[in-house]
Amino acid sequence: MELKFHYLHKEIGEVSMQKARIKLSGTNPEALNNICSQIKEIAEKFGASVRGPIYLPTKRLIVPTMKQKKTGTGHGNATWDRWEMRIHKRIMEIGANQRALRYIMRINIPENVNISIELTE
Repeated sequence: MELKFHYLHKEIGEVSMQKARIKLSGTNPEALNNICSQIKEIAEKFGASVRGPIYLPTKRLIVPTMKQKKTGTGHGNATWDRWEMRIHKRIMEIGANQRALRYIMRINIPENVNISIELTE
């Protein structure tokens, strides 16, 4: 009896299922979390397996600029402004259920959020 179960267990383990990896990036973390929750709701509604959202490190883009003071000649004490833009990233993996992926493609995504979907095994 144990041998049959062991054999069936190996057979089931060899079956590979396709997954959709969804990568989200944007400057507004609230918008990213909102989209992630919508994707998660859709996947659970259609019974697809969901993994994520997985938070990736935030990328900081810093640009220092020199302020010009309106004083006579010379620079005097130069003052600097530091402008910073933060790019937040998330990854989600979903079992490749066609109905779920169709509904995910219909989600309204704001302009400041980038999304890419890859099918992997």
